Amino acid sequence: MQLSNPVALIDVRTPAEFAQGHVPGAYNIPLFSNEERVQVGTTYKQVGREQAILLGFDLTGAKWSGFIKRALEIAPDKKVAVHCWRGGMRSGAMAWALGLYGFDVLVISGGYKSYRRWAHTQFEKNYHLCVLGGMTGSGKTRILKQLAGIGEQVIDLEDLAQHQGSSYGSMNKLVQPTQEQFENDLASRLSRMDYSRPIWVEDESLTIGVRAIPNSFWRQMRDAALINLVVPVEQRIAALVEEYGRLDKEFLITCTDRIRKRLGPEQTKNAIIAIEEGRMADFIRTVLYYYDKTYLNGLQKRPAEKVFSLNIGCSNEAEDARAVLNFANQIQTPVNGHNGD
Repeated sequence: MQLSNPVALIDVRTPAEFAQGHVPGAYNIPLFSNEERVQVGTTYKQVGREQAILLGFDLTGAKWSGFIKRALEIAPDKKVAVHCWRGGMRSGAMAWALGLYGFDVLVISGGYKSYRRWAHTQFEKNYHLCVLGGMTGSGKTRILKQLAGIGEQVIDLEDLAQHQGSSYGSMNKLVQPTQEQFENDLASRLSRMDYSRPIWVEDESLTIGVRAIPNSFWRQMRDAALINLVVPVEQRIAALVEEYGRLDKEFLITCTDRIRKRLGPEQTKNAIIAIEEGRMADFIRTVLYYYDKTYLNGLQKRPAEKVFSLNIGCSNEAEDARAVLNFANQIQTPVNGHNGD
């Protein structure tokens, strides 16, 4: 990560391990299949290290040329870094084979396990966070994208979590990463931030879908200054109809039924009927009662001196983003430490 000329990173763990969590940008060249790794591990425990090594060579014997060819596709310049779980035999074997072919190979000390330790340290650092809040439909995500477009530092947590936060947040198409991968991606983004400058994030609950924001980072979000966007309800409804109104009706009904206990039986019934009849504005208006109430409850739990409300029109996203940025400069949003230590 600190190399002036970064090299391709090859993860030699199994496809299952890689899918569970990997270094962002890494390539997977699995030394063993998921089943083969179990075989080798069992042999190591029941018979011994030497027999496990022999079995490993038996399993990979015909694969080595394929490994090298794949590595050449990834790194035609023959410069790579490799790692496994702890920087042990798997990465050592791959490094040996690639080195024999003429690759310049770095082996990552401590393997993926060391990356996970590093990732957790990123959440403990102090950041200058500016949190953008507002009731559902206020255009927070769109404004954050505009801020990023004009050079502000933005971390889109919902994009990293592949979920828009509500019961309807999967949008009937998004697939969330594992918790481990969500943390890896967030740590990677944080590591590229300039600690001396504000970092914009959207106000979120602890969980986004079924993924949880790391506690230490979320606590900083809760302690940071929050700009609360105030948008007329009719404008919010119109924006939400545009965003959610085209989704599959059965998906919307299922998601609405999921919050039945919090929405109430009568409101749930009315919302579902509105969906079935294609009255999307009425459906949105009905469920907003619950989401607005939830947001206000969360807002009241924040220190009042750190909540700053700003009225915006939502007519022009670029103008709204500029208004938010100017407002942040005027109120001189409190810094909760940004030395990066």
